[in-house]
Amino acid sequence: MTDPAYPQFNMPKKGLFANPIFRRFPPGVWMVTIIGVLNSASFSLSLPFLSLYLNTQRGVSMLMVGLIILGSGLIASAAQMAAGMISDRIGRRPIILGSMTLAGSLFVVMSILINAVAPVWSIVGVYFLVRCGLMAARPATQALIVDLMPKARLAEGYGILRMGQNLGFGFGPAIGGYFWAAGVSYAWLFVGAAVVSSICILVTFTHLTESHVGGGSEQVSFSAALATAKDRTFLVFTMISVIAFMGLGQFISTMSVYTVERVGFSTVQYGSLLTLNAILVVLFQYPATRFISKLDKAKALLLGMSVYALGYLTMGFVGPYGLAIGAMAIITAGEVLFSPMSMAVVGELSPKSWRGRYQGFYGLSETLGVSLGPTLGGLLLDSTAPDGRLSVWLPIASVIMFAGLAFYAWGKMLRPSAAKAVKSSD
Repeated sequence: MTDPAYPQFNMPKKGLFANPIFRRFPPGVWMVTIIGVLNSASFSLSLPFLSLYLNTQRGVSMLMVGLIILGSGLIASAAQMAAGMISDRIGRRPIILGSMTLAGSLFVVMSILINAVAPVWSIVGVYFLVRCGLMAARPATQALIVDLMPKARLAEGYGILRMGQNLGFGFGPAIGGYFWAAGVSYAWLFVGAAVVSSICILVTFTHLTESHVGGGSEQVSFSAALATAKDRTFLVFTMISVIAFMGLGQFISTMSVYTVERVGFSTVQYGSLLTLNAILVVLFQYPATRFISKLDKAKALLLGMSVYALGYLTMGFVGPYGLAIGAMAIITAGEVLFSPMSMAVVGELSPKSWRGRYQGFYGLSETLGVSLGPTLGGLLLDSTAPDGRLSVWLPIASVIMFAGLAFYAWGKMLRPSAAKAVKSSD
C-alpha cells in the first residue's frame, strides 16, 4: 500500500522492507534510528566514565565534577538551540553530519590528552566541546522526524528513534565497563568511541538524505531563539517540562547513591538496573507508543507521569533486589509512555519553518530539569535519616505527579489555542 501524500513510504516490497512494521515508516526514519544507535554507543562507551576518571585518577572532588557536568550541559544547551535554528536555514543533514564529525574528532583529542596525562583543565575544556558536538545533532534529528512523519503518528516516529538510542546506550557502558574493569587505559575508550563515530559519519554521509530544504535569512542569535517563547502554548508546556525533568532526573545521581549507600546494593546490581532499563525500552517502546498514540495527549501525558511517579514511589520500599527490579520496570514503563508523546507535542506545535528552533528550545527544558534534579535529590538524601527511604522518594514522586496534573490541565485548557497554532503552521 502506498501513500501519495508521503512518497517516502512507497518502498519496494522486497526483503526486510516486506515486513509491515518496516514499511510503516519512511526510510529516513530508519536511517536516523541507525545513526542514533551508533551515536549513542560512541557517547556511552566513553563519557559516562569521565566522572570516575576525574575523581579516582586525577583527584578532582565530586562537587567539582558535578559542577563540570552542570556547566557542560548548560553550554551544550546553548549550542543545541543554535544548531536547531541553523538546521531550519540550511537543512538537517549538514548539522547532523557536522556535529558528528566534530564529536568524532574531539574523541581523538580526548584520547591523546588522557594518554599524555594533560592538565585537567584541558581535558575538561575538550569535554565541553564534545558535549556541544553531540547535543547539536539532537534538534536536527528530532526535527527530521517531524519532517518525515504524519503529525498523527509523530509519537511512533519518536518511539522508533528512542529504541535506537537506548540500544546504543545499552551496548556502550557494557563494553566500556568491561575494558575499564580489565585495567585498559581510559584513553582507549575514546579511541573506540572515535571508531564508532567514524562509522556513524560514513553511514550519515552515504545514506541520510535531506528532509528540509532550508531557507530564510533570520539571524541566529539568543534573542531569535527566545522568540519561541512568544508561543504561550509551547512556553507553558516547556515550563511544566522543567518541573517534570526535575523529578525524572533522579534516575542516575540520586538512585545510584540511594541503592548503593542506603539499600546496600553492589555497584554491579545498580548497573544491572540501568541495563534492564535499556533492554525494556528496546523491547516495549514501539508497542507502548502505538498504545499511547490512541489516547488524548493530555491523558497520555498524565498517564506517563503517573506511572513514573508510582515507579519512584516504589523505590521507597526497596529492600530486596527483586523489588528494585520491579520498581525499575515501572519507571521504564513511565518512560516509554511519556517521552515519545512529549516530543510529539513539541513537533506538532512547531511551525514548519521553525521545527529545529522549537526542538532546540525544548531541549533546554530537559537540560535545566535534569541538572536541577540531582540538587533536589541531594537535599533529600542529606536532610533525611541515614536509613530514610520513603522520605526521599515520596517528595520526588509528588513533584512528578504535580507535573502530570499540570500537563493534563495544559492539554485541556489550552487545546483550542494549540490546535490553532498547529493549523497556522501548516
